[in-house]
Order: sequence, then structure tokens, then C-alpha cells
Amino acid sequence: MKQTYMMPSLGPSSYLSLFRPRVHLLLILPADRFSTRPRHHDVFINHRGVDTKRNVAGLIYHHLASLRLRPFLDCYSMKPGDSLRHEIGEAILGCKVGVAVFSPRYCESVSCLRELALLLEAEKKMIPIFCDVKPSQLQIVDINGRFSGCSDEERLKFELALDEATGILGLSFDSSKGDWSMLLKDVGDAITKYI
Repeated sequence: MKQTYMMPSLGPSSYLSLFRPRVHLLLILPADRFSTRPRHHDVFINHRGVDTKRNVAGLIYHHLASLRLRPFLDCYSMKPGDSLRHEIGEAILGCKVGVAVFSPRYCESVSCLRELALLLEAEKKMIPIFCDVKPSQLQIVDINGRFSGCSDEERLKFELALDEATGILGLSFDSSKGDWSMLLKDVGDAITKYI
């Protein structure tokens, strides 16, 4: 039986053009798997791992799981040998809500910005969390040529996605002074409204 493949269509100005073969995320899914698979994750947690994986993002993941939601966080939702491009792309396209955990070094990550752009292009409900950073401080800065493989069009899409996400009312959190349990409650409350 011949298997057909399709590129999920998300609109005329699709951010999927960001995901070229030379990049981590190429979203080519078998047509029958894409259209008939049940959603495996309710929430996709977009974050900069070195800043937040072991604290904010990890705590949010466990709190949402305790609420019987199905969050996606790469270190808990994937196993060795899984395809980054497939698993992350499928989780983004299949989720109902995206949580973007913005941190001081978030904008240094091309992967974070690609995921953010795809979440917004897919018109997922977005809950921004500004952890130790103000929305006005988030700017794309090319440190050590990390964006050298990106076209001007890709950088513009990243900037537009970042601008859109920082314009959404979110939660602010200071990790040195903030109440962690209140943050988790607020995140859970915000997400359950949309699931």
C-alpha cells in the first residue's frame, strides 16, 4: 500500500517555511497519522532549557500532570532515539494551549523562536510567562552567529512572533522573590480555562 505524505497547511503566511531540511524541525508527517491520531498532549511548554528546564518549566510540567492534563516537555515527553523534528512538531500541532516560558536568554535560541513561531502560526492559545525578564527586554540578538543560518525572512518571522507573544497578557514571575506555589496555581488556572 502506497503511503502518502502531506505538509500540514497552516495558512498563506505559514511559518512552516522556517523548517527546512538543514534545520532541526522538518514537519513532514504521514497524511493518515496526522489526521487520525488522537492528541497526546494538551499543553506544549516552550522554554529555554538552560534557563528554566530544572525549575519553572519542570515544575509547570509536573503541576499540569497532577491536574490530569497532558503537558509536553521535551525532557519528560521524549525518549532517546525519538526524532526531535517529528515529536516536537507533532506536539505543537496537536496541543490546545502553548505555554511560553520567557527567560533572560530565551531569544538566544533559534529552536525556541521556531517553536514560538509555529505555535502562533497554528493559532494555539498562548499563555506567556515572563520569568526574571520583562516583555520589553526580549530582543533577538545574534550572539556568536547563532542566527547565521537563518534568512532575513526567518528572522523577521521570529521578530513578529516574539512581538505578538509579548503583546499577550501573561504572568510575570521573579524566581528569587516570587511565590512558586502561586505561580503554579495561576498557570494551572489559566490553562484549564482553554482545555
